[in-house]
Amino acid sequence: MAKKEMTLTPEGRQKLVDELQYLEGEKSTEIIEAIKEARAQGDLSENAEYDAAKEEQAKNAARINEIRQILSTARVVEAGSGELSVSLGCTVQFADDRGRKTAYTIVGTTETNSLENRISNESPVGSAAIGHIVGDKISYATPSGKMRSLTITHITR
Repeated sequence: MAKKEMTLTPEGRQKLVDELQYLEGEKSTEIIEAIKEARAQGDLSENAEYDAAKEEQAKNAARINEIRQILSTARVVEAGSGELSVSLGCTVQFADDRGRKTAYTIVGTTETNSLENRISNESPVGSAAIGHIVGDKISYATPSGKMRSLTITHITR
């Protein structure tokens, strides 16, 4: 089965590169030191600190592999030029039928953060908005199947 290609903004790619450097460097060193200290305590069969450090080492290795996989298959998308249409990396302001406004930044799937209004280009709103311009009305289905619509009122890069 082919791996799904991920899309990242340049900023999202850089965050992953920085995280990878931290995990491979400073974090790995901290874990190795914790394992050494736990080993120095003696009997490893009943040593909770040793077990915790080994578990942390496994989690760290898994995250390193995950980031390497993402970076090896990711496509980095630069902000386009010309007429401003919704694309990866854009912040888009929407108005609903009642006039309430909400702004989202469209990012790749690994960069999403609902607390910062960063939504995936594969989310219902994100995928519906891609390619549209100010004034366009988009429609999308919520996860529960209900149809909603929003009007694009402003786009910035």
